[in-house]
Amino acid sequence: MPVSPWSPNPRQQALLDEVRARGAVSVERLAQRLDVTMQTVRRDVQRLAEAGLLLRFHGGVSLPREAVAAGAWKERQALKADAKARIARSVASAIPEGSTLMLGIGTTVEAVARELLKKNGLRVITHNLHVASLLSEHPDCKVHVAGGVLRARDSALEGDSTVDFLKQFKVDITIMTALGIDADGSIRDRDQREMPVAQAMRDQARETWLVADVSKFGQPALAEVGKLQGIRRVFTEALPPAPFAQQMQEWGTLLTIAS
Repeated sequence: MPVSPWSPNPRQQALLDEVRARGAVSVERLAQRLDVTMQTVRRDVQRLAEAGLLLRFHGGVSLPREAVAAGAWKERQALKADAKARIARSVASAIPEGSTLMLGIGTTVEAVARELLKKNGLRVITHNLHVASLLSEHPDCKVHVAGGVLRARDSALEGDSTVDFLKQFKVDITIMTALGIDADGSIRDRDQREMPVAQAMRDQARETWLVADVSKFGQPALAEVGKLQGIRRVFTEALPPAPFAQQMQEWGTLLTIAS
């Protein structure tokens, strides 16, 4: 029997947005955040769960397991999309045709890959399946994809075999991003397992470029995966807060603010 079309009302959408932002939330916290009764939250949760949009557990709610990775990635793609597009255009314009590149993970790097569809004669090495898929559409771009263990949350490959693959190549430029850049100049990520891959990509490049929207500056994250010192160029869409611009000037890192 066909299911009649249904979409959440504004309160239910706000509830859904809260769960998407936090991953898993108690019913009590949802009631506090939305300023409604717990009974109202339970009714909304039941309706959203029946529609397949949420997964209930004792005392709380989360996203359906199969939607977590894909949904979170789509949300990250949409976040700061205009800034990422501006940064990507600036990066692509600075890359000479015929360059050899390593491209890392992240939605800003993917935006760069999308702009590279307009460049000719490139050779790209990546452990990012999103990037590989994008550039596979380019008739004049040779793409080398690393092997390794597939990470569901961002379709990246990791592990010893990934690092060994990357070490086979020497490239003109590595392009990478960061979850956060701390005030001490450390480049941060959520997972220290990214460190060996990020290090290999920097080691195998004549220069490394960092692409990050300005909100990443001063943003803390658990694991250090590199240092801003030693990065050749940083591309962002607005002037970073203190002390980053001064640090980059002292370290000889070229700051490019995309117009």
